[in-house]
Amino acid sequence: MKIVCTGATGLIGFNFVKAAAEAGHSVVAVCGKNKLEPIKNVECHSIDLSKPDGIQRLVLDVFPDMIVNCAAVASPVDVDANPELANRLNTELAEELAQLAYHVGARFIHLSTDMVFDGTAAPYVNTDMPMPCTLYGTTKLLAEKKVLKISAPTTVVLRLSHVSGNSLTTRRSLHEKLLRAWASGEKVKCKTNEIKCPLSASILADLLVEICLRPKLSGIYHYAGAEALSRYEMARRIAVHFGLNPDEYIEAIEGEREMNLQLDCGALLTRVKTPSPTFSELLEEMKVPADIEDWLKEKTGRLPIKRFKL
Repeated sequence: MKIVCTGATGLIGFNFVKAAAEAGHSVVAVCGKNKLEPIKNVECHSIDLSKPDGIQRLVLDVFPDMIVNCAAVASPVDVDANPELANRLNTELAEELAQLAYHVGARFIHLSTDMVFDGTAAPYVNTDMPMPCTLYGTTKLLAEKKVLKISAPTTVVLRLSHVSGNSLTTRRSLHEKLLRAWASGEKVKCKTNEIKCPLSASILADLLVEICLRPKLSGIYHYAGAEALSRYEMARRIAVHFGLNPDEYIEAIEGEREMNLQLDCGALLTRVKTPSPTFSELLEEMKVPADIEDWLKEKTGRLPIKRFKL
């Protein structure tokens, strides 16, 4: 199968490209500022997705069987800081890719977010009425509506909870950010009243590969981890996993309001074989960025559990 993947150097895209290539698919990876090391079955292209029609020529040349859209401005803070870019990458690009997929007869997977909901009526099923309370959630909801309007029978919209794992830059995932902050001497403030269902980027990548092989699957689905946790609980478990004292590195705070974004994944899990991961499974995958390995060894008196290596 020939697959075009946008956002190929992001946390999800990087893991998906590796998984799809390992499964024997031919992957055309659309990269931004960061570059991928050579991977068998992967062809990399640097394209500025912030420019309209920047990807059109590539898709028409490749004529893929699948387009998987992993590109986005994924941080609500970054969306608020640059709403024009967020509208382009989160909404307009998704619509453009859906139109291209329809034109070349390809199936389309678009990644969305639990933040299309406001967090007041969890757990959310995939048929619940969205009501975003952030600009980020609004841009992603608009994208959902636009891509499904173009070709619902060949499109999968996958709403995700918090995604963690091992990133290309070793700076994108929650545990990577926490370890780096702790290594710099920072005590990190983590909310106790914002609930998510954290999931593994590598297991999500396996799911995306499976969806590519299920041509009859279409519509909106939810996928998240099997455990509902606050960011504070996640951070404490990460600290303990790496041999650190959570009380030394984490400060509990409350957000402005309680927000429970727990997703019900039942509609999808009855149609696929890839399960929802537990947080313990996610912890076992976490690797230590090589440049802070010595710090962790000094603090804990033991070798890091895993070392990040491409």
